[in-house]
Amino acid sequence: MKTVGAIKSRKHINHMKAFLEAHSTRDYCLFLLGINTGIKLQELLHLKVHEVSSKDGEIVEFLSLPHYNNPPVYLNATLRQNLKNYINHNSMIDTDYLFRSRKTDQPISRQQAYRIINDAAKDAGIEDPVGMTTLRKTFGYHAYYQGVAISLIQKRLQHASPSETIHFIGVNHHSEQIKLNIDL
Repeated sequence: MKTVGAIKSRKHINHMKAFLEAHSTRDYCLFLLGINTGIKLQELLHLKVHEVSSKDGEIVEFLSLPHYNNPPVYLNATLRQNLKNYINHNSMIDTDYLFRSRKTDQPISRQQAYRIINDAAKDAGIEDPVGMTTLRKTFGYHAYYQGVAISLIQKRLQHASPSETIHFIGVNHHSEQIKLNIDL
């Protein structure tokens, strides 16, 4: 099995987003949720509409998932708006899987999710191996370089140690530096 890495280039991420958005709102939201939260694939695929939305149809700011409560999973404004549009456009009800198959009422398969992400990566010109773990690694990598403490990333990714997280997200301490740009 090939080892996959994070998508480090914003250009590649934006290209993949554009490709997915043009092809399928479901696939676009799957990608957005994966790279913006670091949730494991199995949990992503089994999310139901009621877990991301309130009774009045608004998308919640924080997911309440048993394994992701410290720190809680925050859904940024862009992600919330895209999820709301996706759910409304597809007339989804609370009990629907968020990323349901077009053929059944079940969530898409791991294999289908893999194909979705791989097609977008190929279109973006990414030559390195890409898989579903790439979404989690991309989340961790970009969180780290935006100044999020490695201890918080470690907790989100459910790793045993900071060194495991550093290795997982592909940080090279010798060639890349973090800018803690505090401009008060």
